[in-house]
Amino acid sequence: MTVMAELTLDVAKVRRDFPILDRQVHGKPLVYLDNAATSQTPIPVIETLDHYYRHYNANIHRGLHTLADEATAAFEATRATVRDFLGARESREIVFTRGTTEAINLVANSWGRRNLRPGDEVLVSRLEHHSNIVPWQLLAAELGFTIKVIPIDERGVLDMDAYRELFSARTRLVAVNHVSNAIGTINPVTEMARIAHAHDALILVDGAQAAPHEPIDVVALDADFYAFSGHKVYGPTGVGALYGKAELLEAMPPWQGGGEMIDTVSFEAGSTYAAIPHKFEAGTPAIADVIALGRALEWVEQIGVSLIGAWEQRLLAHANEQLAAIPGLRLLGTAPHKAGVVSFVVDGAHAQDIALLIDQLGVAIRTGNHCAQPLLQHFGVTATCRASFAAYNTSEEIDIFVAALARAVEMVR
Repeated sequence: MTVMAELTLDVAKVRRDFPILDRQVHGKPLVYLDNAATSQTPIPVIETLDHYYRHYNANIHRGLHTLADEATAAFEATRATVRDFLGARESREIVFTRGTTEAINLVANSWGRRNLRPGDEVLVSRLEHHSNIVPWQLLAAELGFTIKVIPIDERGVLDMDAYRELFSARTRLVAVNHVSNAIGTINPVTEMARIAHAHDALILVDGAQAAPHEPIDVVALDADFYAFSGHKVYGPTGVGALYGKAELLEAMPPWQGGGEMIDTVSFEAGSTYAAIPHKFEAGTPAIADVIALGRALEWVEQIGVSLIGAWEQRLLAHANEQLAAIPGLRLLGTAPHKAGVVSFVVDGAHAQDIALLIDQLGVAIRTGNHCAQPLLQHFGVTATCRASFAAYNTSEEIDIFVAALARAVEMVR
């Protein structure tokens, strides 16, 4: 077993915040390595949800009573927390959504529908999650613009020369993930934004897989839009946020209609809309989950997202070393800069069989196409096994995972 150097991160202390890690699966201690799908939730976030429903459960913005005031204050405080977490200039540049998927659909159906025309071009990379492909395909089929695909090499790294050559006078938007969910590649989004802006195009960044692992500064990145999801960053499911530059959000029409997003409504004069960000937040939001998202981001900041990322890099190096000893195992995605994700196939073993077998040993990983079918097609496979790491994972858990994997491979071959 490789002995890993200790970092300042106190992993044992971190783990005490996650009661789910104490449970057993099939009589074995849980080893949870499916964090790229959904991270676990720490006690302070669970307590925040409980406190809301026990003490000030009320609708926000409209009420004049004490509970409504308290709920509104906590909800809007989270907007400021997200602003600071992303390095945005203003709280009004933060729109709450159900997650990254809804955030991208918001941009597509508001900015895209207003600004894209037949013959225009949107650049999308082969690394993308389906959530950053399908919304553009749906809109392109309706409006008649063209989607161009940014290619990748055999390591899963974007071809930046090809990226530059894809631009034309009709390129309007680049839609790219910050980190690949399937193979962990970290994209050079700051450079990509600079190139896009030099061609008078905007850039939308899917930050779902970056936000839990590295500091985000949307101003330094010069992102026009940046989206992330709460459940990837130790928060609740069904909530996330979209950052958009204020001048862009102000020029965009509402996407959904209803309560909260209006200023005035009249059958005779029509309707007028609230100022940003509220014109994009129709209906009663997931109030408790938004507030809990704020607590999750505070929890991450208290530990230090850079420290979390550094620890995960140690786990990644350890996993790569251990996996190399398994005959017939092939890693997909060997970019020199990648997050704590290992995606692999094993000769003679189906990914689903491996996952089911190691689940019997208490190890949770993800298998399938990871909502990234075009990427897996590039590698000539239809499914992979994926293990992904978080702040609470340990080197010992990596060893348990690799031992379980070796045992499973022997059984299915």
